[in-house]
This record gives sequence, C-alpha cells and structure tokens, in this order.
Amino acid sequence: MKPTLILVGADKGGVGKTTISRAILDFLARKNVLARAFDTENPRGTLHRFYPTNSEIIDLNAVADQMKVLDTMESSKVPVTVVDLKAGNLSAALDTFDRIGVLEAARDGQFNLGLIHVVGPSVASLDEINEVSNYINGIDYIIARNFINETNFFEWDEQTYKRYFSNLNGAAEIDVPKLNEMAYEQVDLAGVTFNNFIANKAASGRAGKFSFVLRGYVKKWTSEIEAELENLRLVKDILNAGNEPAGEADSDVEAA
Repeated sequence: MKPTLILVGADKGGVGKTTISRAILDFLARKNVLARAFDTENPRGTLHRFYPTNSEIIDLNAVADQMKVLDTMESSKVPVTVVDLKAGNLSAALDTFDRIGVLEAARDGQFNLGLIHVVGPSVASLDEINEVSNYINGIDYIIARNFINETNFFEWDEQTYKRYFSNLNGAAEIDVPKLNEMAYEQVDLAGVTFNNFIANKAASGRAGKFSFVLRGYVKKWTSEIEAELENLRLVKDILNAGNEPAGEADSDVEAA
C-alpha cells in the first residue's frame, strides 16, 4: 500500500485546522485505517493532547524532525501520516518540502500527498490560495471551509469566488459544519477524541459520564464530516487501498 501524507494547514490563525486534523484522524479510525500524526505546534501540541499514543510533537524547522516524518512513511507500516501544521506556517512548510524534494517525489508517485488548506471568510484568507498555488501542481489540493465557529463566508461572493478559484485545476472543496458550542466545549474539556466522546469513553479508558444529548450532537457532526470526506479522491484512494487483497498493494514504494 502506497503511503499517504496529508498536510493540514493555514497561513491565517484561528480557522480551526486542528479541529479538522482531529476529524480526519477520527474518520480514518472509524474506517479501520491506521494513521499517525505529527503536531508541529511545538512545544504546546494541541493535537497531541487528544492523540497521545499515535501523535508526536515536532519542530518542522529541525532537520531531525523532518526525517521523523518523511524517512519513516514506509518503514512505520502505518499507511497514513497526518501533519497538523502550526498556524501561519503553511507557506513556509510548503517551501521547505519543495526545497527538499517532497513535492517532486509525490508527483513522481513515490507516495500520495494531500494538502487540506483551511480558509477563513475574508478575502485576506483567500489570498493564501494565490501564495500556495505554485506548490499544488500534481498533488491533491483540498480547500476546507470551517463553519465550526458559525463562520459566515460573507465576502465569498460569486465574482470573488471565480477570480480566486479559476486557476485551481482539480482543486476539491469540503465544508466542515458547525458543531454545537456546548458539545465542542465538553469534548475539549474531556481531552478525548470525538469518537471516544461519542462512545462515552473517558481519557482514562473507563466509561465516561458524558451527556447523551451532547454525544448525539457530536455523532451527527462527525457523520456530516464523513459524508464530505468520502467524496474526496484522496480519501477514496486511501479506503480503496485498504480494501486491496493481500499481495496486491504497492509494496515497493521508495522512501521519501
């Protein structure tokens, strides 16, 4: 099975990229797809707080940490690697990956590469699309509009939309729906994954005491995200590869 690297990032802070990283990891877990994550919000590690066993906090500017991610994609035997990029670090990370040959290797088919670009409602956030457009040729580029905080994309009128998206051949889009504020807050306070909150499982591994009502809101929200993710070519490739009979998966992919 060819490894898949998923980058989740934005150059603008506060757009909910870590929430989307968490949703992706939970989605893959529900589909029985092994995944690992790297949290580049060093040293705080918001993502790592929810996934202490299968995530690691790294400094993406450090060569040794770049090696932890890229040199182990095949040897780790974990098919999907999710990198939650620190806020404001998307363009810098893409430039680094471009300089060390990551983007070229993905275009050559050594592994699958997807970029989930989380954007806010302002034109300034849309300007990020122009900044990253030079890097996205030959990779799966997904624009995510996150409505988690009841964001209103009021500035995305049709003319502006067409101007920014006209040159993005093959780009995909997903919408992350709003989650009830109280439900989101309780998941955060519990420090558990969305999946475990739904299953009423505390961080200790014991049965939780989470509200039935709030668990219902989270379950509905995750099902809506699942419907969005399942339409992505990148995700379809991951799920189809996981269903391949033994021996048919691509087992001789070179390491990045």
